Amino acid sequence: MSEAVDPNMIPLPHPTALSKPHWDGCREGKLLVQQCQDCEGYTFIPQVRCSHCQSDKLVWVQSTGRGIVYSYSIVHRAPRPEFDAPYVVIIVAMEEGWHMLSNLRGCAPDAVSVDMPVKVQFTEMTSDITLPCFVRVDAE
Repeated sequence: MSEAVDPNMIPLPHPTALSKPHWDGCREGKLLVQQCQDCEGYTFIPQVRCSHCQSDKLVWVQSTGRGIVYSYSIVHRAPRPEFDAPYVVIIVAMEEGWHMLSNLRGCAPDAVSVDMPVKVQFTEMTSDITLPCFVRVDAE
């Protein structure tokens, strides 16, 4: 897994019936995403219908957890006092072709670049919530 973080420091997600499989997967160290059985497209964030063809035949599959930085932003002024700035928010282009918004950990803000390879790393916040964050692949 990874480092423990004080869960009282930042607001945490509230899983719904729709997003519960994603969060259960994170707790088990697996990055799960919905895939359409009709068009094989990936849908993230969790939805009731495929974002590509509108089919309702979505199943949960495991992602490799690897991708590249598609875009990023360095936050110098945190929106809440619970967050330590600066920090890096990234959009990851996952190997399977879908995109995910997350945080980049263990990388100096001035070292981030588009196309930088990253992989998921899970951070246990509580017994119920584990957050998927990303690290540079060479930061293993």
